[in-house]
Amino acid sequence: MSRGVWKGPFVEASLLKKVEKFKNNKKPIKTWSRKSTIIPDFIGVSFLVYNGKKFILITISEDMVGHKLGEFSPTRQFFGHTPADKKAKMVEEQDKKVTNEKK
Repeated sequence: MSRGVWKGPFVEASLLKKVEKFKNNKKPIKTWSRKSTIIPDFIGVSFLVYNGKKFILITISEDMVGHKLGEFSPTRQFFGHTPADKKAKMVEEQDKKVTNEKK
């Protein structure tokens, strides 16, 4: 469910203060507020957004306006499928080769 239009976008008050304070400074702003919406005032500002394990550097561009900060710092990392799946795939490929050779 989205937020009501009459309420406006949610942005942490402390985050707004930091953006105004660090506008001239090029040092990234460290934040844990993944739920904050990116507003046009943030364009060109660098953020370090926490994903639960580490901080991920994000520099805000015009295309990001309207999205949430959390969308740009993924919390899960895909390590690939299990070895059993890879083995099954290899067996399927070998079966295809055998059937093609018989023809």
